[in-house]
This record gives sequence, C-alpha cells and structure tokens, in this order.
Amino acid sequence: MADRSRWDPEMAAFTAAAEAEAAKYPPVKVELPLEPHRRINDLLGLRTASGGPVMAETTERWIAARGRRIFCRVYKPATDGKRPTLVYFHGGGWVWANVDTHDRIVREYAAAGDVAVVSVDYALSPEAKFPQALEECAAVVRWIAENGADWGLDGSRILLGGDSAGGNLALGAALLLRDTAGPALRGILANYPVSDSRFDTPSYEEFGGGGYGLNRERMAFYWSVYAAHEADRLNPLAAPLRADLRGMPPVCVLLAELDVLRSEGEALVEKLRASGVDVETRTFQGVVHGFLRATASVSKAREAVATAGAWMKRVG
Repeated sequence: MADRSRWDPEMAAFTAAAEAEAAKYPPVKVELPLEPHRRINDLLGLRTASGGPVMAETTERWIAARGRRIFCRVYKPATDGKRPTLVYFHGGGWVWANVDTHDRIVREYAAAGDVAVVSVDYALSPEAKFPQALEECAAVVRWIAENGADWGLDGSRILLGGDSAGGNLALGAALLLRDTAGPALRGILANYPVSDSRFDTPSYEEFGGGGYGLNRERMAFYWSVYAAHEADRLNPLAAPLRADLRGMPPVCVLLAELDVLRSEGEALVEKLRASGVDVETRTFQGVVHGFLRATASVSKAREAVATAGAWMKRVG
C-alpha cells in the first residue's frame, strides 16, 4: 500500500471504504474483453451516484449523430426561465462509466452553477476508436446550439465540461468546434483532464507506480484502446496539450495533487495562459484522481464543485 501520510484524511477514509467494497467482487482488470470488468467497475461507480441536489426536472433524450442515437440526460435545477447549458462528458478512461455513474456530480454542478446540464453517453472504446467519441460530443453540442430550445435549453450560452477522459473530450470538442465554424462556447470546465499521451512527467514518476488509484499501467491501456495508432495519440484533438490553443474560450482547470495527470494539467494551464486564454485553476491538496465523485464524503470535493459553480456563474 502506498504511503498515505500526504492524503487528506477524508480522502483516505473514502478510498479505504471503496477498496473494502471492491474486495467483495472479482478484480477489475484492464484487459480485453472489457465487458465483465465494465459490469463490476460501473456497479461500484454507482456507489457515488446517489444523494445530492434534487433537480426540478430531469428528462431523457436522444440525438441522432455519427450513425448512432446518442443518449443524453438533461438536468434542470429550476424551470423558471433559461440558464446557461453545461454539456458534460463523463470520465472513465474512454472505456468505463456512463451517465448513471456520474448522475450525482452533474446534479452538483447544476445546483452550484445554476446551469442546465446535458450529460452525454458517448460511445466507449475499444468498440469505438478515436475520433468517434470526440465527434459525437461535438455533434451533440452543435445540435444543442441549433435545437436546444426544443428541450427548453438556451443554446446560445453553452459550456463544456468533463472529468479525466471526459475533460479530454471537452477540450478536444472545443478545439474541433473552434476549427469548424462553432458554435462559440462560454467556457470549458476541465477536471483533472487527460491532456497528453506521455507517461514520463513528474507526476507519472511520482504516482504512476500504483497506490494512488489511476496509474501508468491503466493510462497506457486506456490510450492503447482509445487511440490504437501512435499517430492518433499525437493528434492535438486527442492530446490537447499539443494543440494551438489560441482562440479557446475561458477554461477552468481543477487538479488533484496526488494524481498522475497533475503535471500535464499544469502544463496545459501554462500553455493556455501563454496563448492568451483566460484560465482559472486550482490544485486540491491531499486528494487523488477521481476525488470529485466523493462529494458526499470529502469536503475538498465539495470545495471543488463550489469553485466550478462560481466560475460558471461568472462566464456563463
């Protein structure tokens, strides 16, 4: 077990409880076929999906795009008037999780930011390869911009958001939309995003060996099934740290201290600022990758939600 002396006590307690629950099931492995491991991973993920803010309205919708009917769940914290729309892409290494596993976190954002949220069930890998999920996410944004009023949404005030691989998709979709005639975005909420395909950064060296949740082995697997060709892993739409970031909307980057992705997130913030992009960032000490889904147990997760909510109110 990794030395947890640097861990926030609530983070350590939450992780220990999660590990005890996971021990009741066969281990979740990063190997093909993924389906048996997905079932257990997503079942465990549902532990953090309940409770939290109650929405005034929640509806289930579908958008036809990229040869699929893409499932979306729409959350409204209130129904009196229109508010900005946060289009949210869940994390899970492009291979795990879904709208259900991230139900609570998007409700937290709806309440904290006073935004409607559209949570997108994009196609997972390895069944879908890059850029399928990315193009689906961009297609959903375009549809909301053009037809959001049909769902009672304000399609003129759109933010993108996501955690981990979902943060990667939010950044990639914003780049794709920037380069293909919009729509214009109010901002991007990137929670500990996958920003590059390198595994040799300082945070990978410090935390990649295991004991902190996400590790080098898992990230290498995720990249291998999402972007099977080496050239795709260097594509700026897959690795946004490699992109020309000029002209991007305001970005809020929230990072976890004890996370293999922290260094690339810090590099992303530096490059965004050098590109003239308005950036707000904060690194939460003593927490690990995925901490935002622990809002019921970890006060720093609630602080991060409040930080993002205040930012969305400013830019939305």
